[in-house]
Amino acid sequence: MREILFFFFSLFFFTGCTKSPVEPIPNHHHDSYYFPELTGDIWQQQTLESLGWDINKLNEAFDYAGTKNTYGLIILHNGKIVKEQYWNNWTKDTRYFIASAGKSVIGFLVGIAQQDGIVNINDKTSKYLGTGWTSLPADKEDLITVKNNLSMTSGLDDGVADLNCEEPACLKYKADAGTRWAYHNAPYRLLHDVLSNASGLSLQAYSKQKLFDKIGMNNSSWINSVMWCTTRDAARFGSLILNKGVWNGTSLLSDISYFNAMTNSSQDLNKAYGYLFWLNGKPSFMAPTLQTVFNGSLVPSAPGAMLLALGKDDKKIYIVPSLNVVVVRLGDASGASLLGPSSFDNEFWQKLKPALKY
Repeated sequence: MREILFFFFSLFFFTGCTKSPVEPIPNHHHDSYYFPELTGDIWQQQTLESLGWDINKLNEAFDYAGTKNTYGLIILHNGKIVKEQYWNNWTKDTRYFIASAGKSVIGFLVGIAQQDGIVNINDKTSKYLGTGWTSLPADKEDLITVKNNLSMTSGLDDGVADLNCEEPACLKYKADAGTRWAYHNAPYRLLHDVLSNASGLSLQAYSKQKLFDKIGMNNSSWINSVMWCTTRDAARFGSLILNKGVWNGTSLLSDISYFNAMTNSSQDLNKAYGYLFWLNGKPSFMAPTLQTVFNGSLVPSAPGAMLLALGKDDKKIYIVPSLNVVVVRLGDASGASLLGPSSFDNEFWQKLKPALKY
């Protein structure tokens, strides 16, 4: 706990705690945005010369990442690959687990389920899981909605020994739903069951039908509630989110009100958290395992309106609509093993910022 506290305090004292402006997520979908084919191995490249980026600075950012247990790193602009590099015997076809970065995929899939009329996020979670899915008294369990599962405000106790335990005995009362934010895996993982029960399909089958096959994430799968994919598959998902749920003219998620809610503050407790997405550029944020509210932006050195899908040990999908940029970093922990945000975010963007010249 002291190590985690030191990380967050040092990060924001040394990089500055000034509040970043709160920016809306702009819609930068252009006809010129490139979407790779759904099958095959062709992915167009974008030259640095055409962008006016600093190649030396970009190489420095990639070199830095390579010293921090990064195994796959890709940066897209307008959907095209600007630079892609692999270490540790990885290739573009290497699959790895993305830990909690997969939460953001579930956030998107829940939106599709609501759009299709099989889920309503304002419903009690028990509508989809049955009563008694927690150990709470019925009146307290009834307070928990699917939206609470999406926004990490279930009120369930995150101090239990196993945060992944989905059994009722592990799901204990801590606070009324909606009154406390806490990063808790079990209420999130139960959304997998919500989707399966509502659709009548396994999570893998539902994901394949509604997302993976639609955008060419052909190497993606769920194994024991954890998503595995290639660096390029994660980049495809990033492009989909940058384009507000539209892939090459086809809208997977046309419910723009859900998309906007997913990618903005879902509650006032942790302004840097949407529906299983992290949000940069907010005036304050909270971190996993802590109840502290930190002033300032989540990643001060990065663009304000950046969306982040973050997983344990530095699995990263950075989505920057204002620059039409997607960056994916897969690998192992760059330093201390942390859930979600880490010092790598700010340090990497300090290196990348001068390369992109924004």
